[in-house]
Amino acid sequence: MTDLAGLLDDEAQALLRSWPGGTWHAPELATLTRHEFSDENWIYERKLDGVRLIAGADGREPQLWSRNRKRVDPAYPEVVDALAAQGASQFVVDGEVVAFEGDKTSFAKLQKRIHLTDAAAARRTGVPVYYYVFDLIAFGGVDLTRLPLRSRKRLLQECFEFTDPLRFSRHRNGEGVAFLEEACARGWEGLIAKRADQPYRSGRGRDWLKFKCVSGQEFVIGGYTDPQGARSGFGALLVGYYDREGLRYAGKVGTGYDERTLRDLRAKLDERSRSKSPFVDEVREPGVHWAEPELVAQVGFSEWTEDGKLRHPRFSGLRNDKSAEEVRREG
Repeated sequence: MTDLAGLLDDEAQALLRSWPGGTWHAPELATLTRHEFSDENWIYERKLDGVRLIAGADGREPQLWSRNRKRVDPAYPEVVDALAAQGASQFVVDGEVVAFEGDKTSFAKLQKRIHLTDAAAARRTGVPVYYYVFDLIAFGGVDLTRLPLRSRKRLLQECFEFTDPLRFSRHRNGEGVAFLEEACARGWEGLIAKRADQPYRSGRGRDWLKFKCVSGQEFVIGGYTDPQGARSGFGALLVGYYDREGLRYAGKVGTGYDERTLRDLRAKLDERSRSKSPFVDEVREPGVHWAEPELVAQVGFSEWTEDGKLRHPRFSGLRNDKSAEEVRREG
């Protein structure tokens, strides 16, 4: 605890505890809000269109974990290498791995890496990835979760050197509304607002909030329709989200696929074939085939219609970092 103690005042030092070991910690999750605000007690970070990663080392090579505690080291070997080069034997950090399309983060482009289980294959994709680190959970055998966010961010900059593919997730203080306008004008996903004086709390709460510029979220795939014309695979995915009644139908998603995606997704859905609809709502679509509601898709759309369906939906990719049961309507 000696190295960190010199960077903290007495009040902060009293909050330090020994880290029990290990490279995983359940992540803190943000809640969507439509009430954007500015507050000097909050910080505002860019919302990235990537995959959440908890990264840690405990005396051995760093390990990467998805938000649902699956090892994903082979998909991002250059991130493992960059963290190992830091020379820190014990740490746990929180961040987001992204790929870029121009100057915008692209979940669709990251799809080429997400599901790979071979490090050599991941490198051969030719898709560069970057790990934006925004929180320090533990370092040098010390648990930092009880410290306020501002202190954790300061320690993060002190304890790591940020050169690609590692990047520090920068923030602004108290200028939420102005920063959101700028973010939307630049075509970003939005912002994450965080209470600057709060500890790190696993799970979803209101210390972290999402301000969105564009609509988009995860949906559960419950079936598909037959392809038409020269199209292969399927016509559209039938998607939904869970509420207290069960899986609610949110509409069909017919765009955003290339030929390989159509083929691969059809194979995954055929493996999950079922005879009855998984939706609690009646779904009236011709040529419907049902599937066990296990796969989770990232879908962009313009807005929700009055009857609770998606307007202009477009498929971005499959997620492997969120279980179907977690998917709820955000807007």
